[in-house]
Amino acid sequence: MLSAFRAQPIHELKPKDKSRIESLLAYGDRLLVGVSTGSLRIYRVNESPPGSDKAAENNNGEPPASPTKLKPVELMREEEKFSRKPVQQLAIVKEANLLVSLSDGYISLHDLQTYQLVERLERTKGATCFTVTSNVVKDPETSVPSLVSRLAVGVKRKVMCWTWRDMEQEEDVAELNMEASAKSLTWVSGQARLVVGMDSGFGMVDIESQEILPVYKPASRQDPSSGELAGVRFGAVSSSGMGYMGMASWVPKPMATGLSPGHVLLAKDVNTLFTDIDGKALEKRQVPWSLAPEAIGYSYPYMLALQPPERGQLQIRNPDTLTLLQTLAVPSATILHVPQPNISLAHAGKGFLVASDRTIWRMNALPYPAQLFELAGKQRFDEAISLLNLLEDTLVDDKLGRIREIKIQKAIALFQQQKYRPALDLFTDAEAPPERVVALYPRSIAGELSSAPEISTEQSEGEHAGEDGPDLAKQESETQATKEQPSTPSKSMLSKFKSARRESADVASVKASPRADSDNMSIRPSRATPAKAAPAPDKPLEGDDLKFAVRSLCSFLAQARVQIQKHLNTDGKLKQDPPELDPETGKPAFANLLPQSACEGANDTDWQAELLSTAKLVDTTLFRAYMLALPSLAGPLFRLDNFCDPEIVQSSLYENDRYGDLIDFLHGKKLHRQALDMLAKFGKGEADNVQEIPDGMRGPERTVAYLKQLPPELIEIVLEFARWPIDEEPDMGMQVFLADSDYAEHLPRDKVLQFLADIDENLEIRYLEHVINELGDQSAEFHQQLVDLYLDRLKSADTSAGDKDQLKEKLECFLRKSNKYDKGATFRQLPTDDPTFFESRAIVLSAIGNHKQALSIYVFQIKDYAKAEEYCNRTYLSEQADQQACLLDAMTTHEKPHRQFEPEDSPDRPNIFAILLGLYLRPQHGEEKRWPQALDLLSKHGARLPASSTLDLMPDDLAVAQLQDYFRGRVRNATSILREEQVVRSLEGVRRADTERKVLLGPDEVQMDGKPHGRNRRVRITEEDLCKVCHKRFGASAIRVFPNNEVVHYGCAGKRAGDTGAGVRGAGGRGWG
Repeated sequence: MLSAFRAQPIHELKPKDKSRIESLLAYGDRLLVGVSTGSLRIYRVNESPPGSDKAAENNNGEPPASPTKLKPVELMREEEKFSRKPVQQLAIVKEANLLVSLSDGYISLHDLQTYQLVERLERTKGATCFTVTSNVVKDPETSVPSLVSRLAVGVKRKVMCWTWRDMEQEEDVAELNMEASAKSLTWVSGQARLVVGMDSGFGMVDIESQEILPVYKPASRQDPSSGELAGVRFGAVSSSGMGYMGMASWVPKPMATGLSPGHVLLAKDVNTLFTDIDGKALEKRQVPWSLAPEAIGYSYPYMLALQPPERGQLQIRNPDTLTLLQTLAVPSATILHVPQPNISLAHAGKGFLVASDRTIWRMNALPYPAQLFELAGKQRFDEAISLLNLLEDTLVDDKLGRIREIKIQKAIALFQQQKYRPALDLFTDAEAPPERVVALYPRSIAGELSSAPEISTEQSEGEHAGEDGPDLAKQESETQATKEQPSTPSKSMLSKFKSARRESADVASVKASPRADSDNMSIRPSRATPAKAAPAPDKPLEGDDLKFAVRSLCSFLAQARVQIQKHLNTDGKLKQDPPELDPETGKPAFANLLPQSACEGANDTDWQAELLSTAKLVDTTLFRAYMLALPSLAGPLFRLDNFCDPEIVQSSLYENDRYGDLIDFLHGKKLHRQALDMLAKFGKGEADNVQEIPDGMRGPERTVAYLKQLPPELIEIVLEFARWPIDEEPDMGMQVFLADSDYAEHLPRDKVLQFLADIDENLEIRYLEHVINELGDQSAEFHQQLVDLYLDRLKSADTSAGDKDQLKEKLECFLRKSNKYDKGATFRQLPTDDPTFFESRAIVLSAIGNHKQALSIYVFQIKDYAKAEEYCNRTYLSEQADQQACLLDAMTTHEKPHRQFEPEDSPDRPNIFAILLGLYLRPQHGEEKRWPQALDLLSKHGARLPASSTLDLMPDDLAVAQLQDYFRGRVRNATSILREEQVVRSLEGVRRADTERKVLLGPDEVQMDGKPHGRNRRVRITEEDLCKVCHKRFGASAIRVFPNNEVVHYGCAGKRAGDTGAGVRGAGGRGWG
């Protein structure tokens, strides 16, 4: 049980004193006691000396061995004539300096200092009870706060209320008629609400509006064991089903007490009901009282219930969970007095008074941290968390941290009971440090971090002996609990923290009991259940249990990875460095992920190193967990950025023959040399056991795929390990350099070329073709290198005829397409007497611009007149295209060049067709004239030949009939040019007319509104309008209107607006209007 309060008897009437204690009132250091003789005794309460509470705790609540001379209370004075009858109830209105008493059926007001009678309220004749409250109330109109105290008195079937506002008593007395006599009155703290208890039930009274609301039991509560009927008024005389008439007309007293703000507890007999301040029932179970309490109360944050005098017990309960936390022995006690709250809660939870006819006890509250520590030590974790939630933040240091710690302790207890899934879910909810959770597991999962005790050989033998003899095993387990803990992995993480005796069914937060909370439950562990009193030693966490626990761990670690990734980059650096620290705790947002030791010296902590260490722990443990329980998920973990320990992962994967996952892991960790060494070993079949090599790793394919994933910065490793795949399968090996990937495109090309040149010249050519043709490399060095390789291969005697034809075609195509190679150097390498290179020489001469020599090769050496004519046609069209101006965009204009009737032929720009015709008709020495080819050229391209030079080449004896095709072509060309110009002239006229129409009338899309546009539009100018340039009035001056309807002086159209640089110009620099 919890030790929330310590009962301290502070006063006992002397044996010769025949009076009885009837009422109590405590305020400040004063204790007023009303006795049965009508006297009022005033005591001074002395504070307990420092250390007395601790001494009492060390003596199990008994008084200290050497009591102090200072008495708990000292009698200051006694007012013997305070009343003629017993003083039944006392209270104060401190702000008005008044003492209120109930005696002889009247309410009397006394001076709080002299205790002399000030006034007896005659209207209260027959009063049975009263209650006082004081609150700070703001005026609804002015919002000015004022101190309001109220005195409510129950007089037969009426409730009267006196009010003091700022120490002045108001004349008006509120009077409300009730349906029955008031037996109890209770103010709801902080509200002008009064709970009236009657035989017919309870009523919630709003003093300001004088509205009375009856309290009904909710219809949803259908409890057959309860005396109340669902849906009827709570606390009615006939509601219990017993009638009470058969019990000498005894009717239980209705009681009420305020709980946390906005909640009220109503009680009658053993029946209870929780309501809000409006009297609406809350969905909450009844308090499990076995007997009707004598009195109830609320001492922050606990609910109090004083049992009947014959029981002599005070029960302390949690108002949230209704769990019985403590039972204090107070023999024959009948009075429960909780100090009046008044304005503040400075006294709240510090103590209260209990009294019998002869004795007064003071209940001293223990510090909240000590209570929490005791609850956690007894594994009552839910109660500890509930208590923390009830307490204000200012009463407990680091409230959220304590709640988190208790949740973690509860999760550890659940883990100890083999409830792995709930335990790990609670770890996740509490954001437990991964190190603390991982340490619960054996070394196979946690490694060196594991703090799980190990079972020795002697204890293992003891377990076997326990199977043969239960009694002997029980005795050994009891003695073994105090010895040194075992040394093999065990399920229990907390076993080394457990004492020889284990708490039994009182651990309600983690263990189920036949009845969770009953009054007759023993506060000591039950001796009737020896199996629970002395449990058997924990068994090792292994087999199916270990796998199930590990699966639960995986979800926790996955959540931890997500939280770490919010603060840590994949390169191990913080996303925000330095991290932002909480102003209160001085810790970063990810402090919950770190071990407790890392957060102790927060000023000197290297947050990045600590978080990186946690990330390594999480990922490495997650790997171990996957390998044990979920092997299929280990591979996907490596394909993501992770912080796994390479040595642990490598050894584990290699031992389990998971080579593919090992390669993926090494790649992710950038341990490329180790991965490639392993792939080369497997690919070449050099492993120790060839039969164990996976089929997917035989041959160079897996190595090539790995090399293709390496960045250009690792070119040295790429070239080192690309050699053996190229030697075995060149086509596959070349994919390292020819792959359609970003890495392959950005490899250092000069190094690759040098590497391939040492292997095979053909591979060098293949790579150069890929770089130039597919990647578009314009480096002159590479272009010339490819030309040189082509020529070397063509000149080589080892090249076959078929390969030479293919190389010749590639060379000519490349020479014709590229313009980056060195023409002079290439031309010098081309043999003059080898027919293989004739066309290549012609292509190079063409690139140089020496068309006559190029055509001479086609005509006299190759003797391919079709190629010569094709050459001329291509050159002519290229020259014409260079003379044409292109329309690049909408803002660029050009004029179509004049199409001449007569082709140009000058020394600077000779006509290409005239050159070819000259070679046909005036060949070099030793060559014959080629009349058929010349006449064919004239008939096809006569219009492209200059007439003067062409006719000069014709011999005098040539018949004109042979030139008819030439003349016919010339005439057709001239006619075509003339008609084209006519068509263009007509189209230009139409376009001009359309442009003028748009200028005058505006665009077509704006003419539909019926308003004038373009030059026909109108602009209204008033006397107030100013020129945007000179800022003067227009008057009778000439103006200019721009297309955007902006108006300026005619003379200001080309000027700037002052000196600001804002000029006004029309479209195209010209104004409109």
